[in-house]
Amino acid sequence: MARRALISVSDKTGVEDFARELTARDWEVVSTGGTLAALRAAGVPATAVSDVTGFPEILDGRVKTLHPHIHGGILARREEGHLAQLAAHGIGPIDLVCVNLYPFREAVARGAAFQEAVENIDIGGPAMIRAAAKNHAGVLVLVDPADYGLALQDEVSQEDRRRLAAKAYRHTSEYDAAITAYLEGMGETAEALPGHLTLDLSRVAQVRYGENPHQPGAVYRLGSERGPVLDARVVAGKPMSFNNYADADAAWALAQELASQEDHPAGTRAVCVAVKHANPCGVAVAETGQTAWERARDADTLSVFGGVVAVSRPVDLAAAQAMRGTFLEVLIAPEVTPEAVEWFAAKKPDLRVLVAAPDANPGTLDVRPLAGGFAVQRRDARPWDDLCPEVVTTREPTEGEWLDLRFAWAVVKHARSNAVVLARDGVTVGLGAGAVSRIWAAERAVANAGERARGAVLASEAFFPFDDVVRLAAGAGVSAVLQPGGAKRDPEVIAAANELGVSMVFTGSRHFRH
Repeated sequence: MARRALISVSDKTGVEDFARELTARDWEVVSTGGTLAALRAAGVPATAVSDVTGFPEILDGRVKTLHPHIHGGILARREEGHLAQLAAHGIGPIDLVCVNLYPFREAVARGAAFQEAVENIDIGGPAMIRAAAKNHAGVLVLVDPADYGLALQDEVSQEDRRRLAAKAYRHTSEYDAAITAYLEGMGETAEALPGHLTLDLSRVAQVRYGENPHQPGAVYRLGSERGPVLDARVVAGKPMSFNNYADADAAWALAQELASQEDHPAGTRAVCVAVKHANPCGVAVAETGQTAWERARDADTLSVFGGVVAVSRPVDLAAAQAMRGTFLEVLIAPEVTPEAVEWFAAKKPDLRVLVAAPDANPGTLDVRPLAGGFAVQRRDARPWDDLCPEVVTTREPTEGEWLDLRFAWAVVKHARSNAVVLARDGVTVGLGAGAVSRIWAAERAVANAGERARGAVLASEAFFPFDDVVRLAAGAGVSAVLQPGGAKRDPEVIAAANELGVSMVFTGSRHFRH
């Protein structure tokens, strides 16, 4: 008796050639719907499932493979008792199941309406995949076109059959997780998170190791989301490391936030962000990408060494050559000209040069691991325009100080707490981040700035419990301060600012980042 293969796929990559090769090897191909039409159009002989079941597809195709003549043929063990039962009922064995599922995640990703999303929930497909995977000792199960070649071998080992079965169950479990997340998310609000949260993760990159060489590491996609770094093109340099991904993601996020400030100079100028260990270490805006890079580099030439750089504008040859004297790990930009790529490959072969994915949809959840679980929150995506900045001192900021305050606010929002940022003329001149004391963060920022603190502004991502930061800043020459406000001693802090002639603005919004 000829072996039988059931083929019903949404992703039709390579399926016609695969089915043609099966028929050349005397397999009978059984198929359904669109796959059947595609195979016949390609000249591949294929039997309709309805001819096997003796029952037509009904309910607009919702029911076509849920039938004993299909599932009996898949689930029967290749032993005398089960085979005898198949023969008694006129059921032929099915030896290969090649199925992948309706494009549910793709439909949701492109914004399909609820009813269309529901119609893309596959029922028969998962049932056939799971049945074949359960009976993998006698039935090959294929969910990935990359495995078609393996199925054409004369003999497939039990080890490979188990591997394909595991892959099949992963395929259906990820599919179910995506459906669960979608349906649970339908009732979400900006304030609430669902009672059950399923993380649908699929590996997209294997890295040499994690943060340290003794830690295995990999990078995963959450559902069907796309990330600007996760899906970036590496156009030059070495493969990305675990830490490269984390730092590039942090740098790009800040660069894009600054670039989105349309009424700020960053909205019409290039932005450059240098990051070291997930913290900004030099940020600047300028007329060109080259000048923005030079200003960001000069903000802290020591810390930028070995850093990760994001530029909001295309990087041309001049900008590339301006990076000649600085060792960097990663550069990410929306575009890198061919001349610049060629120069990087020749002069900086170890530098990873990335072109950010333009159609990213990184989602709204911020998920952090805990021992035994996760802490989950909405991303801190509050824009400046959502704030109501209030000048609480006698002296108001000048127009230039307002621009620098907004610039510094964006930077401090992306720095690790406790964080204080000093900025002047669209460039960071002092940063203190990740400190366990706010005064220590301020002292670090002021020391980092030195003489550049004179005429600079200061931003803090959290309120001041005392007036010590204001007095430190004023003593260094800082002219304006931005902070959330809301501390018990706010009146004392405001009084100190008025005494010292410093402008102070309350935003009413904290931006802790741990």
